[in-house]
Amino acid sequence: MPGIENIELPDIGDFDEVEVIEILVNVGDKIDVDDSIITLESDKASMEIPTPRAGIVTQINVNLGDKIKQGDVVLSIQNDNIENKSDDRASTNTAESSNLTTQIVPVVVPDIGDFDQVEVIEILVNPGDDIAEEDSIITLESDKASMEIPTPIAGKITNISVSLGDKISLGDLILELETTNGGTNSATTEEVATPEAAKLTPAATKNINQSVSNLPKGESHASPSIRKLARELGVDLSNITGTGQKGRVLNSDLKGYVKQIIASGGTGKVLPTETLQLSRINKLSGKHLSECWLNIPHVTQFDEVNIDQMESFRQEQKAKGVKLTPLVFIMKGVVQALKHHPRFNASLDESGESLIIKKYFNLGIAMDTPNGLVVPVIHDVDKKSLTDLAKELAETSAKARDGKLRPADMQGAGFTISSLGGIGGTHFTPIVNAPEVAILGVSRSQTKPVWDGKNFIPTLTLPLSLSYDHRVVDGAQGARFMADLNSILQDIREILL
Repeated sequence: MPGIENIELPDIGDFDEVEVIEILVNVGDKIDVDDSIITLESDKASMEIPTPRAGIVTQINVNLGDKIKQGDVVLSIQNDNIENKSDDRASTNTAESSNLTTQIVPVVVPDIGDFDQVEVIEILVNPGDDIAEEDSIITLESDKASMEIPTPIAGKITNISVSLGDKISLGDLILELETTNGGTNSATTEEVATPEAAKLTPAATKNINQSVSNLPKGESHASPSIRKLARELGVDLSNITGTGQKGRVLNSDLKGYVKQIIASGGTGKVLPTETLQLSRINKLSGKHLSECWLNIPHVTQFDEVNIDQMESFRQEQKAKGVKLTPLVFIMKGVVQALKHHPRFNASLDESGESLIIKKYFNLGIAMDTPNGLVVPVIHDVDKKSLTDLAKELAETSAKARDGKLRPADMQGAGFTISSLGGIGGTHFTPIVNAPEVAILGVSRSQTKPVWDGKNFIPTLTLPLSLSYDHRVVDGAQGARFMADLNSILQDIREILL
């Protein structure tokens, strides 16, 4: 007859009170003789403990971080080849194992505050994954913030009900977990599966009792499946930096490490690397710019402008205590050019068949921040003086660096300027910021010898790069815009009018 047998910690040598750092099996697993069941770590070594018996795991008696010694019960198994023991301990184990039930539990969107229809921008788990309580499962992005949503219970993922880009709200189903219930909870599988259960809050769901977590609390280096694969490949997991939750080594980490070994000629020598997670701004802007580059037929036109007069006036104002950057002159010059060429201050409608001409002059200004590139918008540039623009740019730049820009601060532009003048370079090809149809790139000014017909004259020149959507602007129109802007910036009297 089948019975329950306890598997105790054997004699492991001159060690006492050794820490459990990994649990390699789950309740319900079928294990064979000599299969590893836990990993222990002392101050001298780590060791995997095998089972001396085969059977089905019915109960796990240790947790991560526990200190155990010889004779402590590690787990219990059901073994068809042994007789039931009549002592009280065996009877208790049999009763406990008979009460174990498996059920499917929904995990829904909890109360995340004053948000509705929030977009799913990351799915952090896959069907079949074993997850621990409080592990992050998805990332949501609103117009105000991004947030990772944790699971309120542990279990094995059987189904994921959301996709990237979905808009979800409080109570919407995210995924379903298979959990093991020790029989102390009154909620049945049928009750959990009802529509009312889909409205479970995290607090309510936490009341579902489980006899064991598939991934126990605390730091876990790798799942049993990853550890098994590493053993098969002959890879030492201690050499791999995990990028998963709580530093876990993921399948992608292991595969990447193996690829490095192969690339290095199989010698086992891996060149030093560092993995950096992209910031939220990097991810969002990267996705948008990729779409712009793929969907817009770009043309980029280059020119150089004589800014001797502009620089002379700027230095005169500086001597009077008025600090003006070249960018404010360029902004005013661009507005003048947009008035002469309204096709550049426009956007395509959703059908792509009509052009929406904008009668206002709001400029997006690309700014470099510690977290990545952002493009706040300066409104009504045509109505503001050079000093007004200089003050507003300084304030906006400070907000951008401190991460205090609001969504409204980055909306409503008709044309964008990306200036790298403070960094360097001669020319570059900026990407059109859809739904706009053009963007101006500004590089670093430099003094060059310019032929005036008789002599080479030292001249301060400013490199410009104009990228535009070729569906809206043709080459001749682009050349005329650049020529007009060149003329305006050479003679700043028109800007000052």
